[in-house]
Amino acid sequence: MSLNHIRPWRNIYRRKSRQIMVGSVPVGGDAPITVQTMTNTLTTDVTATLDQIQRSADAGADIVRVSVPDEASAKALKEIVRESPVPIVADIHFHYRRGIEAAEAGAACLRINPGNIGSKQRVREVIQAARDNGCSMRIGVNAGSLERHLLEKYGEPCPDAMVESGLEHIRILQDNDFHEFKISCKASDVFMAAAAYQQLADATDAPIHLGITEAGGLTSGTIKSAIGMGNLLWMGIGDTIRVSLSADPVEEVKVGYEILKSLGLRHRGVNIISCPSCARQGFDVIKTVETLERRLEHIKTPMSLSIIGCVVNGPGEALMTDVGFTGGGSGAGMVYLAGKQSHKMSNDQMIEHIVEEVEKKAAQLDAQPASATQAAE
Repeated sequence: MSLNHIRPWRNIYRRKSRQIMVGSVPVGGDAPITVQTMTNTLTTDVTATLDQIQRSADAGADIVRVSVPDEASAKALKEIVRESPVPIVADIHFHYRRGIEAAEAGAACLRINPGNIGSKQRVREVIQAARDNGCSMRIGVNAGSLERHLLEKYGEPCPDAMVESGLEHIRILQDNDFHEFKISCKASDVFMAAAAYQQLADATDAPIHLGITEAGGLTSGTIKSAIGMGNLLWMGIGDTIRVSLSADPVEEVKVGYEILKSLGLRHRGVNIISCPSCARQGFDVIKTVETLERRLEHIKTPMSLSIIGCVVNGPGEALMTDVGFTGGGSGAGMVYLAGKQSHKMSNDQMIEHIVEEVEKKAAQLDAQPASATQAAE
């Protein structure tokens, strides 16, 4: 639970950006920072793609991007959009017709680089299709695919080149009186991406899509993304995020939420506070936390749970969580509810009991009026 209302030193003041709509989801302005992912199935395999979208949505994805590389994929997109529980962004590269077809298929947003679509006339046609179908756009700048004239000018990919590319693309849209766009400026190098995003944030009021592209596998990519995006979010930069991992898209969503939760920017599900364990532990902390993470995945209500192996830090942590368990001696530990000691529980019954208490607390929170829940957060 966020304590910003009583701890001002935890406040993050977000950069002011204008707001656009991605389907029914607002991005920018004072809207919550949204979490995105991208499918990695063949778009023409509608069943597999929709299954991945549904699993991502269940994990909390607000928006899902789908690649549209060919005409068959554009045709499949229509059914995917119709059945998807969340707005769909169509990922478009090079062929302007795919952008038009995706907009007509009902995509909520087109991810394009106006500069690689082709002639100005083709860009205008894509923009008109987006306008006619109520479709927003994302300008996607990537250090790995900068325009040749910028590489010749700067000698190599760099923040200045990335920002110049982004501003050139912005002008293309604005010259065509199209303003429903957001922008990203991604690189796999954390320093390059962070520097580019900082410059971009000063140069435009467009909503910013954050990401460290090609970040790597689950562990290394999570770390790179947390460092790069975490610092930018701490500075107030970012209106929507995508964690790019060589992993299941559901993992991208989970990591995205963990980054936002760690900064108090978004709250969803159970935030487990646990110790790394040591010789003082009164129960197997690591195994217990692994089990509880799995058993509590279905909880969407924002709440906190502390699982601490001994009484050194356990009571103090439990004071600040909705439910807590602190290890003790003789095969039992103390259960805390709403920050207060409640009762003892044996270690062998502890997991089932904690799941029960968390579900009970979630039900109580869900029953509160929206205003009360918002005030608590």
